[in-house]
Amino acid sequence: MKYRLYKLIPIFFISIFLLACSGPHVLQYASQKPVLDLSEYFSGTIDAYGIFTDRNGVVKKRFIVLIQANWKVIDGKKVGTLDESFDYSDGEKQKRVWTLTEIAPGKYSGRADDVVGEAFGESAGNALNWTYTLALPVDGTIYNVQFNDWMYLVNSKVMINKAKMSKFGIELGEVTLSFHKR
Repeated sequence: MKYRLYKLIPIFFISIFLLACSGPHVLQYASQKPVLDLSEYFSGTIDAYGIFTDRNGVVKKRFIVLIQANWKVIDGKKVGTLDESFDYSDGEKQKRVWTLTEIAPGKYSGRADDVVGEAFGESAGNALNWTYTLALPVDGTIYNVQFNDWMYLVNSKVMINKAKMSKFGIELGEVTLSFHKR
């Protein structure tokens, strides 16, 4: 009996791992309208309103973001700059400047000073999925946390963003944003 139980333990952990890796894929949204054109939506001034909730769903921070965005064609590729200014409910202010590059139709790379390495994104239909590691300051310590970021275009002016934050595969919380293009 014990021998059989030991055989089941690896199967149990493999099953848990596979379930943790499952989730939506951006191509599921390919037929959804309106179609998200990243360089079209993130152009000009965008206001965003967001919250950070911990893994229990408790709101820990509220914030407003002012985004100034523009795109250029460099070496035949669309390259965008998103200059983000954050104002948090506790008085903290933060700045992040993204440089986004369309590396293929519907595929993007991104860089910012507090992004570790490179962010990768893919869009289809009305959706965009970004994955990246962010160097997140918390109480004087920097933690590298992974983001799985989903954006859904609602109409030409509004986009909703949900991002799950994790470390070592353990969910830490979620960021929810509503973007409003001026």
